[in-house]
Amino acid sequence: MPLSVDIGAAGLAGACLALALVVAWLWRIGRRASAADWGADWKNAIDGLVRLFCARYHRFRFAPVPLPEHGAAILACNHVSGLDPLLIIAACRRPVRFMIAQEQYNRFGLQWLFRAGRCIPVDRNGHPQRAYRAALKALADGEVVALFPHGKIHLDSDPPQKLKAGVARLATLSGAPIYPLRVQGIVGEGHVIGGVVRRSHARLYSFVPIECVARHHPACLNKLARLLETPVNEEPALQN
Repeated sequence: MPLSVDIGAAGLAGACLALALVVAWLWRIGRRASAADWGADWKNAIDGLVRLFCARYHRFRFAPVPLPEHGAAILACNHVSGLDPLLIIAACRRPVRFMIAQEQYNRFGLQWLFRAGRCIPVDRNGHPQRAYRAALKALADGEVVALFPHGKIHLDSDPPQKLKAGVARLATLSGAPIYPLRVQGIVGEGHVIGGVVRRSHARLYSFVPIECVARHHPACLNKLARLLETPVNEEPALQN
């Protein structure tokens, strides 16, 4: 019995050591690949790992999002899978706060990550105005806020759907420009988890920012919709 206990203890110690080495290795390569300051070393390490995952596994190529070094900005992107937020993070050199559905924010095992990223949960069936107030506060503080104006996963093959007007209201009330983004090349499109685990040739295209004013909401939304919903047939600027 003592011998088996010693062997079991040695095995557990070895597994713990191996785990510690893996975590230390991930921490090191994550910090090295990080390109945005999220306010904590461990968050920056995750940022770097996201960038490596997108670049190496999903063969990500993108046109850089031309965000200013400081000041408010709104990112508006088409939404085809659960991979989309990771691609947006990997294409930006500033931290991004995502507006996400409350039910996604409460996903088991992921809430800690959404909290760490200071995501803004949207209670679409209760009080969505709370999320918009939080987003306006973030923009007033000079942060970058991202959202998916279709409000859910929407593929190019789906019937046309109007964009939610909230993106134009946020831009008007905050004075922040809207940076249109489009993702393509996602193999697992239509799925949250499938989009992340199925390997893609992911692409992200960034367009000239749109300035919205109250009296031109429809025109602003129509222009944004055209950019988000029109396939791009050329390679973006090759960066990774």
